[in-house]
Amino acid sequence: MNISFAFKNFEASEHLKKYARRRMEKLGRFFGKASGLDVAVVLTVDKFRHRCEVTVTGEGLHINATEQTSDMYAAIDLVTDKIESQIKRQVARVKAQRRQARNTDVDVFTYNLDAEADVQQPVDGTDRLAPKPLHLDEALMQLDSIGGDFLVFFNAENNRINVVYRTKTGGYALIDPVL
Repeated sequence: MNISFAFKNFEASEHLKKYARRRMEKLGRFFGKASGLDVAVVLTVDKFRHRCEVTVTGEGLHINATEQTSDMYAAIDLVTDKIESQIKRQVARVKAQRRQARNTDVDVFTYNLDAEADVQQPVDGTDRLAPKPLHLDEALMQLDSIGGDFLVFFNAENNRINVVYRTKTGGYALIDPVL
């Protein structure tokens, strides 16, 4: 966890820096010591107002909290409590999402061959395929010329029936069944 401090309108004592660092390091217990969190702490003094602003970022997390009191140590304590409660809410939300995803039912479609044997689906037509052997680049050119979504061809390189088709991204893919 990387902790950075900024002080505005006053010069911080070593005791205040150590106190703030200790309080912010306690936030790391929720994420572990090796987490890639960045904590930015801005301590500001305006006349009698002492303000502490903390921003925690990293691992898909972005949390802000601000607190303002008449004592800087109290402001640090209050903002740390706010950040801690926000982190607890975030962790609980992630755990609930994982728990919900783990307990979801998966619908599995079962195909009953015995029941489907009685029902005949009508066949609209039949295409006979007696292709001449083609190389892959020739098959791609023919697919472009006919303007279809797929082409079944006899591959001259491996002497097997192959299918070349357009992908959703605009490229091409090849189905080469191995028997």
